[in-house]
Amino acid sequence: MKKQLDNFMKCGLLGWGLECFWTGCGSLCHDKDKKMKCATSIWMFPIYGMASVMSPLCHAMKGKSVMLRGSVYTAAIFLTEFSTGSLLKKKGCCPWDYSKAKANYKGVVRFDYAPLWFLVGLMYEKILLQD
Repeated sequence: MKKQLDNFMKCGLLGWGLECFWTGCGSLCHDKDKKMKCATSIWMFPIYGMASVMSPLCHAMKGKSVMLRGSVYTAAIFLTEFSTGSLLKKKGCCPWDYSKAKANYKGVVRFDYAPLWFLVGLMYEKILLQD
């Protein structure tokens, strides 16, 4: 049980940190904000933490090609993003809205983020395979 909680915390913190980095860089690039202010939500910590449930999948795919592993993680992240985003949107508390992006689905998934989620999935794998 301790290992699962540790993994949940690590995944949650990694996701939060990456989101702060991503939105901070975005504020510099898009808004020309040299302070690089980032934005996130408390909702995001448990959503990122849920990546810890991929641990058995990571162990099962050990030794498979990086393209296969990254693609599977990308699909899992998209599924999680869609399901949590749809639920939070119904409750009026979804912290992201991709509806203005070209490659969006129902405003809660951006398919142009696939390369990003591919890399993030591999980062989660690195954390989850540590023993």
